[in-house]
Amino acid sequence: MKEEKSIILVVDDEREHADGIVEALEKLPAKAIAVYSGKDALQIVRDQRVDVIVTDLKLGADFDGLTILEEAKKADSRTEVILITAYATIDTCKEALRRGAYDYLVKPIDIDQLRTLVNQASRKASAAYHRETRDERRGTRDEGKGDFQFEGVWGTSPAMKGIFEVLRRVAPTNISVLIQGRSGTGKELLARAIHNNSPRRDKPFEPVNCAGLTETLLESELFGHVKGAFTGAISDRKGLFRIADKGTLFLDEIGDMALNCQAKLLRVIEDGQVFPVGSHKPVVVDVRIICATNQDLTKLIEEKRFRQDLYFRIKGVSISVPALRDRAEDIPALAEFFLKEAAAEIGGKCTGITDAAMTVLSNYDWPGNIRQLRNCIRTMVVMCDRDKLDVVDIPPEIAQRPQLTAGSRATFSPATCGQGSPPAQVRGLKELEKQAIVETLAKTAGNREQAAKILGIGERTLYRKIKEYNL
Repeated sequence: MKEEKSIILVVDDEREHADGIVEALEKLPAKAIAVYSGKDALQIVRDQRVDVIVTDLKLGADFDGLTILEEAKKADSRTEVILITAYATIDTCKEALRRGAYDYLVKPIDIDQLRTLVNQASRKASAAYHRETRDERRGTRDEGKGDFQFEGVWGTSPAMKGIFEVLRRVAPTNISVLIQGRSGTGKELLARAIHNNSPRRDKPFEPVNCAGLTETLLESELFGHVKGAFTGAISDRKGLFRIADKGTLFLDEIGDMALNCQAKLLRVIEDGQVFPVGSHKPVVVDVRIICATNQDLTKLIEEKRFRQDLYFRIKGVSISVPALRDRAEDIPALAEFFLKEAAAEIGGKCTGITDAAMTVLSNYDWPGNIRQLRNCIRTMVVMCDRDKLDVVDIPPEIAQRPQLTAGSRATFSPATCGQGSPPAQVRGLKELEKQAIVETLAKTAGNREQAAKILGIGERTLYRKIKEYNL
């Protein structure tokens, strides 16, 4: 079933400005609605679900943006609110964030920044909505039991079950967490899961890639800066520590952080105070730290490239995420999830994956891990014009790559699923397809009509394949 689009409510008593923002948000996978008074906005938020509100701080005589924020949170705490103002004072911004605003923007608005903020706020609201809806369907959750699932990553493999158990225990606490694993294994999703299941879930989750910024820019991004601190610092800027106050800060690829910045980070963690670049005045913050890396930090410590004292500070609890090829039994469930996600976003009509295609996907080694699998499924959905993804839809670089042998890990096929006995060694796409047909025909006692349905192909196609392979 296709998921509902997020609802964005734009509130501004200047009609042209409101309509302009709606037009700017048309590129997002969401439905934007404009209203021109605070009274109309309150009527909407009280009557229906709204994911994100973008409202001007000044709305004429009836209401202001802070009132909209307060009433929206009363109606539904999952609604995120972004304030727009032409007169940003520190006190006003502090008050907005204290009352639960997602963020604020100063006029004139940077359209790209607006889209980014709205998209992030929309994802957060949607995640909260679906999480609570899922819990309502399940009834009151029995803590410590059931699946600990979250957007895009779940599994039944022993390794993932162990990780889920750790997450259940650490999520309700404030302990720091270090997530280790190769690129693409879903480290940020694990961090979001911890945040979304913690008492800080209604406060910001702010990710930053430590490898993507220079030392100076990273310091400014984390700690903020004051006007004139360096060339180009034309105004004061809050850092992510202050933005994430009472929430969670996710430091991705922390192994790439410069030693000087590591020392400042350690001081913030120990003292709970941030010193903006160029300032000697501390700002008190309350932030939970979750870090991730694809490097061996103990080796970096030996090489004097990472501080040992910082390592022990961030490693309250350590989680090692396995590569996708090491938990191949999770591939079918992940592929099905990504299929539904892509079909809902792109509007494709695909509703499933044939067993032959799943066999190929399950035998591939996925060097790019979950991220690569997700991108592969999205590509297949775009190119497919049938109701099921098939072998022919798999990108050539994956379909034509030599597959792992059956003896190296468990595989998925129509005949062996659930029986624990992997098929014979697979050497190529043709053999995989032939093998899937042979096993399915054996499973159905030669019933071609039933075999075609299981394989997700037409009977004529099956007859042609049988002739082609001399079966």
